[in-house]
Amino acid sequence: MNSKEKYIHAPLNEKTVCDLKAGDFVYITGTIYTARDAAHKRMSETLAENGTLPIDLKNNIIYYLGPSPAREGRPIGSAGPTTSGRMDKYTPELLDLGLRGMIGKGKRSEAVKEAIVRNSCVYFAAIGGAGALLSKAITSSEVIAYDDLGTEAIRKLEVVDFPAIVVIDAAGNDLYKQVTV
Repeated sequence: MNSKEKYIHAPLNEKTVCDLKAGDFVYITGTIYTARDAAHKRMSETLAENGTLPIDLKNNIIYYLGPSPAREGRPIGSAGPTTSGRMDKYTPELLDLGLRGMIGKGKRSEAVKEAIVRNSCVYFAAIGGAGALLSKAITSSEVIAYDDLGTEAIRKLEVVDFPAIVVIDAAGNDLYKQVTV
């Protein structure tokens, strides 16, 4: 096994997150949740109204995903990541509430990076354009909140060896800044 390959379990704990370094390849097994733009907006509105979120964020991972419909015999359709920057205005608050990791694609804002370091969190990237391949690591999918949002509803996913790359680690190291083209 490559020393940069790591097998981790979700939900995450602080020690696991702090052992990850930008550039590590990880395989995630366990429970993760999906949420995109509309779900993030609704969670933010709920928090502003002193409401309760439909999921416990503590130590969990949110995958920025709006899957396509499932094919017969599969729990989910194509499951590629969406651009993470669209969630940046909501992310620091969610990290401060205990969210431990995010999976998406693309760069993050300075505010998100600061919240990642402040809360010992991690940002993973999944490979865009490989949604059909990524869906093979998802063994179950269940809508658990905001069903009216369709593909943007919050889903609970069970994953086995879901492949991702650590882009921003808990120390603030950013793979996108380390790589020179």
